[in-house]
Amino acid sequence: MKEPRKFIQMVMGTRQIGKSTVVKQVLQDLDMPYQFFSANNVPATNSAWISDCWAAVRSLKESRGWESVILVIDEIQKIANWSEVVKKEWDDDTFHDRHIKVLLLGSSRVLLEKGLSESLAGRFEEIRMSHWSFQEMQECFGFSLDQYLFYGGYPGAATLISDEARFGQYIQSAIIEATINKDILMDTPISKPALLRQTFELGAAYSGELLSLNKMLGSLQDAGNTVTLAGYINLLDESGLLCGLQKFSMDMARRRASIPKLQIYNNALKMVYSPLTFEQAILNRKSWGHIFESGIGAYLVSQAFVHRFKVFYWRERDDEVDFVLRKKGSVVAIEVKSNAEKRTDGLDKFRKLFNPQSAFIVGDGGISAEDFLSMDLRKLF
Repeated sequence: MKEPRKFIQMVMGTRQIGKSTVVKQVLQDLDMPYQFFSANNVPATNSAWISDCWAAVRSLKESRGWESVILVIDEIQKIANWSEVVKKEWDDDTFHDRHIKVLLLGSSRVLLEKGLSESLAGRFEEIRMSHWSFQEMQECFGFSLDQYLFYGGYPGAATLISDEARFGQYIQSAIIEATINKDILMDTPISKPALLRQTFELGAAYSGELLSLNKMLGSLQDAGNTVTLAGYINLLDESGLLCGLQKFSMDMARRRASIPKLQIYNNALKMVYSPLTFEQAILNRKSWGHIFESGIGAYLVSQAFVHRFKVFYWRERDDEVDFVLRKKGSVVAIEVKSNAEKRTDGLDKFRKLFNPQSAFIVGDGGISAEDFLSMDLRKLF
């Protein structure tokens, strides 16, 4: 914002992770006039509303003699055709040398990416925000590692963990329902909304585990075909809820045909469907193993969104590697080990086959989970 006006800044990330809060803090720290608008309660068809915001800022700038001003629009993706209107107004400012800097915020990745790639190519920069890390939750709310792995990293829900029913209700209504209803169903024609919800619930419960789409179809009441299911997983991924990791392979076609490994973006989403309380989960070694692996995976996929690398898994008969990270030509293999019994032969086999840049264990007999969750993953490549 301190730089000369050059690009529209697009702050994007999933719901309830503090995008609006951080932007408001930045605006207060800057010694610069700004106007903040939110599209939250504006009808989706009213694209003229964006032009009205712009007109208001232009007249304020003129009447008060400001050298430059910042225009902020929150939840921009809710307005139909937003990118066309933003392009028109931005280009008009550029033509008339008006120093209006623009900061847009949005939570639905799928709607934002579409608008950015279609209309605003070359005019914007993305600032990607993700779920809170262990370090952030520890510094801000005093979370222990176990609490972070179980309750995940939503700042708004952090103060509710002493009452698990209330915590679960917040995650369900403020995040899961809001994302599915407002970000997915409002803008994508979905033939079976109930199936989309069931897909997410099943995916969250099985996060960190392999589950073939055919097996999923067997578990779902309103079964469609595997193509529909794969499409739903893709939509949930673009909304920052759940993704299906593909098997690592040098061959692109093989990768696409693999069984997906389901992985949520935040472990709070898994906890909502868990029959166990925090105390029970810690004492149940098998359940805690799944929670531990899902928590490490959630951190990896969230960081992958921000730092733009890819996450896979690898499996060959009995040998497997939990997570394989890839950025350009560099490959990193990570095995998650929550107890001493788990075998790690897969890591040795993977080393021989693919010669990764680094391969290591997180957990028992390797890097501790605390250290790993505090690492800057970009330095691995």
